[in-house]
Formats: sequence, structure tokens, C-alpha cells
Amino acid sequence: MLDQRARITFANPAAAAIFSFESARVSGQHVIEAIPSLDLERRVEDALGGEASLGPLILTGKTGNRTYAISVYPLTETAATTPSYEAVQGAVILAEDQTELLAIERARQEFLSNVSHELRTPLSSAKLMLETVMGSPDDEVRDLFLPQVLGQVDRLGALVQKLVEQARAQSGDVPLKLERVDMESVVQPIVRSFGPQANAKGVSLTLEKDVNPRVEVDRDRIAQVVVNLIDNALRYTPAEGAVNVKVATEKDEALITVADSGIGIPFKDLPHIFERFYVVDRSRAKEVSGAGLGLAIVKQIIDAHKGSIGVESRLGRGTKFVCRLPLAPEARVP
Repeated sequence: MLDQRARITFANPAAAAIFSFESARVSGQHVIEAIPSLDLERRVEDALGGEASLGPLILTGKTGNRTYAISVYPLTETAATTPSYEAVQGAVILAEDQTELLAIERARQEFLSNVSHELRTPLSSAKLMLETVMGSPDDEVRDLFLPQVLGQVDRLGALVQKLVEQARAQSGDVPLKLERVDMESVVQPIVRSFGPQANAKGVSLTLEKDVNPRVEVDRDRIAQVVVNLIDNALRYTPAEGAVNVKVATEKDEALITVADSGIGIPFKDLPHIFERFYVVDRSRAKEVSGAGLGLAIVKQIIDAHKGSIGVESRLGRGTKFVCRLPLAPEARVP
């Protein structure tokens, strides 16, 4: 609440929290001292002139831009001598921090755009190839295109499966079938299976193992994590680059590291890459695409195992993901 000179007479704890000031310290200050915004000052002046306003307000702070829904109203008082006249005694500012709400809305819109793109591409390809097969009596055309149609159907199925897994994870349902396994028995076959893809692209793919840690995990889920990380590394690493997968231990944890010499991740994107539907700029590499679900699912699988995942990256110098999982009790150092 403000007086006729736009000086603060009252600020509740909620206002202090969202504008990052102390209520007692701002009492008596001009509004622009407490909330440095020329736009808000102008709207306060309008309110003191009797005109209310509603609209967004963007403020830049230490943590970046924040967006508020702001309503500014004049505070009036009926004159004792002239009951029909209401004099403006000050103004009141009502504010709601909508930063997180808008971020969720942007993520939703980005998700719809990404999924539409991911669905449209294989559907269009499959439709075109089927039309070609139907319009040609040549068996060679059928033999050429039908396997490709099947590949596109598999691609659609994989995307739908990711959406289902994301929905389950979001509801807290990540079912695990735990068993004692040697980490090498999970990782080595996956690295070997990616060999042809790496060779075709001209990328060196290696597995380094100092030890063979024993863990209690869901073998298929951890395999899903490793597949996703290696696949991402290969897609973002150009020819003559390298992808190194390492299995190690540190204290009471097993470590799976996937490091590449690829194009890296922009600094501004690093805090967000494990968020649902977040997609790093598609223009960085022509072959890179996705709905922004893979890394979110990876993190949820690791979290469900009471582990953690971290990432380090420098633009143009590669990326390293490190997954940490608790060792099985008998493998821990006493």
C-alpha cells in the first residue's frame, strides 16, 4: 500500500518474499526504491490520478527475469463535505509471481511442438513409402520400402513408449525388478551393439573398466539409461570424434561415465537438460531430434535407484555424463 506520494505504508510478507525486500526496511521508501521499475512507477502515478491498471511486469534480478501479474488500484475516500466526491488517498499494488507458471506453459507448448514434429516425420515417410508400394507392381519396390516402413513404425512405437514411461514416472510409478548384477555385464553388450553405428559415423567408441562393480539394480532400466546416453553421445559427436564409456567405483558408489568429444551443450541449457520436454536448439546438428523426454526419463530411473546423475559440458569441446549408483552391500568397503 502507498500514500499519495507513492511511498510505501504497508507491505505484507508475501509481497516482501516475491519482491525480495524486508517489509520493515521499505516502509517510507518511494515505490521505485523498493521495486526498481519505471513501468510500475508510471502505473502507480496513474492510480494516484484515479486510473486502475492490470497487466504483466517483468523484473530482472540476480536469478534472471521474473514475470508478475500486477494490479494497481487507487485508494479512495469519500469526502465528508461532498459525499459524491471520492478523493484519492493512495494506491494499492496486488502482485502474483507467475514465473514458474509461464515456464510450465512454455514447456507445454514446446512439448506439443516437438511431439508433433517427431510424430509427423515418420508418419509422412511411412505414408509416402506405402503409397509407392501400392502404386507399383514391382516386387523389388515392395522389398525395398516395406522394411523402411517397419522402421518408421518402430520409431513411432519408441516415442509412444517414452510418453508412457514419462507419465508413469511423473505419477511416481517407476517399477523396478531389482537383482544383483555385475555392472560390466550390463554395459559391455550395449557398447558392443553400438559398434556398427559408431564405425559407420567414423566415431571411436571405447569401453574402459578399472573394476567390475556389483550393484543391486533393475538390469533393463539401467540398460535403458546406458543406451540413451551412448545414443545421445554418438548423435552429437561428429566424424573423427570419440565416445568413451567408463565403469568405475568411488567409495560406496558405482560410476557409469559416458564422455564424448562432440559439439557440447550451451551453458544456458545445462541447468534444464533433465527437465521434461526440454530440447536443446535443434539447429546445432541436423541429425539431432527428439521430444525432450530421453534425459528426463534417465534421471527418473537413476533417482528411483537412489542414485544421482550429473553433467559437465563445454560448447565445442564435448559432454560428460556421470551416473552414480549405490554398490550392493557386499561390495562396499567396510
